[in-house]
Amino acid sequence: MNTKIPYKVFSGTKSRYLAEKICNDLGCSLGQMNIEHFSDGEFAISYEESIRGFNVFLIQSIFPDANNLMELLLMIDAAKRASAKSIIAVVPYFGWARQDRKDKPRVAIGAKLVADLLSVAGINRLITMDLHADQIQGFFNVPVDHLYASSILIDEIKTWNLSNLTIATPDVGGTKRANSYSKHLDVPMVICYKLREKANKVSDMKIIGNINGMNVILIDDMVDTAGTITRAADLMIEMGANSVRAVVSHPVMSNSASIIIDRSMLTSIIFTDTIPYFQENKKIKIISISKLFATAIIQVCNNASISSLYLL
Repeated sequence: MNTKIPYKVFSGTKSRYLAEKICNDLGCSLGQMNIEHFSDGEFAISYEESIRGFNVFLIQSIFPDANNLMELLLMIDAAKRASAKSIIAVVPYFGWARQDRKDKPRVAIGAKLVADLLSVAGINRLITMDLHADQIQGFFNVPVDHLYASSILIDEIKTWNLSNLTIATPDVGGTKRANSYSKHLDVPMVICYKLREKANKVSDMKIIGNINGMNVILIDDMVDTAGTITRAADLMIEMGANSVRAVVSHPVMSNSASIIIDRSMLTSIIFTDTIPYFQENKKIKIISISKLFATAIIQVCNNASISSLYLL
């Protein structure tokens, strides 16, 4: 792919696997950058090639631990001080997004804090995908290109050729996302209503809608402990569903999530590669979103529209 404006692509440590795929789709090489680590855990970043006058794309998902965010902040600052023409943070998975509001007294709004950190560091634009809450785009005072994995995942769903298909959401918060899939596929939708005892702990769950004899596809933006999505799948099978599959954007997959999925009634679960996941699990399939981000980078460089990337 060629652009009218020169650009360079760099990557943080934990997102290099994805950055290499994106560069392959772009037909360019990944930029040279050095990360020097000190004995106390501190690290320093330097670009090993000139970026003066270039549009610089920095690819880094900011999932735990916090070093991924700190790497990105230092990459941004170094690019700014090296006279980059513009600095675009490409953040396939935007961490801390679950902290998007004050849901009880005396808590931080982590998503807003991360947005402020990226802005103060010096980004001119953010490209991200499937934010946990759409309103996070409003936390930024720079343009945000919010891509959707649905443009990739819908094609995977169609290859299954399932009859009696029903779309479901594992919680009320994902209703809008699931409804988009439901409308596009022209199939019914059901909702799982859950009560949380505390974070990552569901105390009760109910299904709103008919799933008897249906092949259900659960739609969600992330799986962390896998407790909610597997509980929903098990409950749906108990209530008469023929099968339950899941289509999820971000494989956070903490602790024993992979084992929990393997032992559940889920037939299969599809993730994208926004977060590295290399465990072997016969129920889990990873689909790359590299071409989606490569196209977005080209369109941004050419000041072209990216609305065609918004399938849902």
